[in-house]
Amino acid sequence: MVENRRWLNLLSHAILLLGIGVLAFPIYVTFVASTVEMRDIIRPPLPLVPGPHFIDNYSEALTRGVAQASGSPVALMLWNSLVMALAIAIGKIVISLLSAFAIVYFRFPLRMLCFWTIFITLMLPVEVRILPTFKVVADLGMLNSHAGLAIPLIASATATFLFRQFFLTIPDELVEAARMDGAGPLRFFNDILLPLTRTNVAALFVILFIYGWNQYLWPLLITTDASMTTIVMGINRMIAPSEDQTNWPVVMATTMLAMLPPIIVVVTMQRLFVKGLVETEK
Repeated sequence: MVENRRWLNLLSHAILLLGIGVLAFPIYVTFVASTVEMRDIIRPPLPLVPGPHFIDNYSEALTRGVAQASGSPVALMLWNSLVMALAIAIGKIVISLLSAFAIVYFRFPLRMLCFWTIFITLMLPVEVRILPTFKVVADLGMLNSHAGLAIPLIASATATFLFRQFFLTIPDELVEAARMDGAGPLRFFNDILLPLTRTNVAALFVILFIYGWNQYLWPLLITTDASMTTIVMGINRMIAPSEDQTNWPVVMATTMLAMLPPIIVVVTMQRLFVKGLVETEK
């Protein structure tokens, strides 16, 4: 039995606060650097109090960007990354739900072969198949497009496997009851399976959104137009080879803006995300 001692509670809270401080301090320093002038950054020590240039630096980042990033405004980069991340997350979930539903509830020839073929693709990440994927995307004319950014990445063997395992835990009596009530396959899928997978979908959406948001190699390969630059590519291009040419306040402001959408997604879906990860039915 665990003893409830006051000093143990204080110690555990102190350790948690220390851990939060270690993780949050670099983010705070980044925020401070995004509110000061260039001379305050290059002349040590870096101030630890926010400066008066918050609006100026963030406005410059959102509307003009920097020359190293081809002058693309950060607002456009954020839009490109948001479209890509949403398309990847939603596309992966939709395709995985339908493929897992077909594998579990339909009896067709070579059904398990199809499943294991999908599962084996886990050993072929985009970095391994990047050249043939690029060739296909180029032949279809999808370079420098949102479709080219998202479509090659929307297939997910992991999500298909997770949904398949969840569908296998659903009692056969539920399927028989739906059949006796006259529900067809799509009605059963829409009215019964989808509500049951709500927490799983939420957990996967958070993970897949962050996965799509942080993509760097694939967008770098298929985009040459500055208007299609994603936020991760933009931050890298903002850093000039010579540090005295880098507009660090704008770069730090861009970094803070790049963190906002993933944070909003995690905070908004936190309850369902945690529930989807710890459910015993999985």
